[in-house]
Amino acid sequence: MEHGKEVSKPLSIKYIADMPYKYHAGYYYSRFLRELRDNKRIVGVKCPKCGKVYVPPRIVCRDCFVKMEEFVAVSDKGTLLAFTVTNFSYIDTTTGEPKRIPFTAAFIKLDGADSNIVHCLDETDEKKIKAGMRLQAVFSDKRTGDYFHDIDHFKIIDGT
Repeated sequence: MEHGKEVSKPLSIKYIADMPYKYHAGYYYSRFLRELRDNKRIVGVKCPKCGKVYVPPRIVCRDCFVKMEEFVAVSDKGTLLAFTVTNFSYIDTTTGEPKRIPFTAAFIKLDGADSNIVHCLDETDEKKIKAGMRLQAVFSDKRTGDYFHDIDHFKIIDGT
């Protein structure tokens, strides 16, 4: 009660909104996606001042603040920096389908790159995974210009 008046609780409506949208990738990310789709090649962009290579490409160097325009290929191999194995289901926002579980999200530093990427690892037994392992990208047979589907997953190529 508020000053002698009974206050009712606000009403609420439970609703899950369907809000499809298209995101414009821009020139740099579009070039990155086209290289994956058309050539099974991972590209980054190189800073003309410090020489760092960023994957995925970005317009400005995070350290030097200069515009970068030189696209360079990097390896499809890299090093596992960190990972997490997920064992609960949720909806994949790119497909609308439930995500296959368990799955392993991996933080990867590709050879030739100075930044890191996130992708899925094909191993889900966390006892068999450790930071420092060598990985290689496995490209999908059918590529459409979608980062998480054109690279199907990363596989372990060296367990040390």
